[in-house]
Amino acid sequence: MTALRPEREDSYGTAPYESFGGDAYGAGPYAGEPYQPPIDEETVALRIPPASMFGGDPISASGASTASPAPGTPAGGRAARRKAAKGRHGRHGGPGEVSESYNGADAPPQDERPLSRVEARRRQRARKPSAAVVASRAVGEVFITTGVLMLLFVTYQLWWTNVRAHAQADKEASSLQDDWANGKGAPGVFSPGQGFAILHIPKLDVVVPIAEGVSNKKVLDKGMVGHYGESPLQTAMPDAKTGNFGLAGHRNTHGEPFRYINRLQAGDDIVVETQDEYFVYKMASSLPVTAPSNTSVLDPVPAESGFTGPGRYITLTTCTPEFTSKYRLIVWGKMVEERPRSKGKPDALVE
Repeated sequence: MTALRPEREDSYGTAPYESFGGDAYGAGPYAGEPYQPPIDEETVALRIPPASMFGGDPISASGASTASPAPGTPAGGRAARRKAAKGRHGRHGGPGEVSESYNGADAPPQDERPLSRVEARRRQRARKPSAAVVASRAVGEVFITTGVLMLLFVTYQLWWTNVRAHAQADKEASSLQDDWANGKGAPGVFSPGQGFAILHIPKLDVVVPIAEGVSNKKVLDKGMVGHYGESPLQTAMPDAKTGNFGLAGHRNTHGEPFRYINRLQAGDDIVVETQDEYFVYKMASSLPVTAPSNTSVLDPVPAESGFTGPGRYITLTTCTPEFTSKYRLIVWGKMVEERPRSKGKPDALVE
């Protein structure tokens, strides 16, 4: 190069090479010897000493190489460091994440092992209820079902049968009165189940139609009162000159028209209304309990009634005690007035 240049300064100071007694190109007292820079503390602190000074690897000989690893730094090679990093930052290395492998709550128990087929079957059988448990459950369900059915049956007997019977009896009474008003109900022989009169018991607020026969299905279960009109228990009609007009009715359920006849006392009115007349009876006596087979209570002169001779009587029969049909309750009455409808209602029906 031919261009002019300034004198080179040493990298370790500002003086040129000639300041040390020689020219810039090796002339002087130190010619032929390698240049040794001056040693000072600053230079030593910033340079890595050559290997010849320590007789070994400069890195291993330095103070930094002999320092112990920082706390938390895993020992070993690159694979160990990667494994430790995954444990600290999660499987995918996201900062702040916790590795699932270090979550003790979710880690599976170390002592669990896969069950064999026999052990799995045993455990499954142990979870199934025993035969005794199944049987007890079945018996309990049967009892509950039976209880529900019984409750429904009681509701039907005590409530619904009365509702239905009252509706049927009211309809029959209205039909009778319409027929009488139109002249269709001429006296005569009545067929079983046919209504022909209306019974009034003012004290008990009873107004119920009277039909021929004492059949449960055709008469009594429809809320009506039945007339003993068939042999061998045939009784007289109200318009007969002498005889006993026998009637039967339910005491409970199906309209229960005779439920409270036990409350009747001597002198209470019992009225039978027909198409042409009113027949008024006065309660005379009663028989609180008797056997169902005691048919003598329907005789023309009933036994145990207190009547001593022929007359015009009425007999009311029903079951007793309540809600059973073990015995019969009997009430007798004696006719005191026969009043044509043309004269109006008797005093017993006038409010």
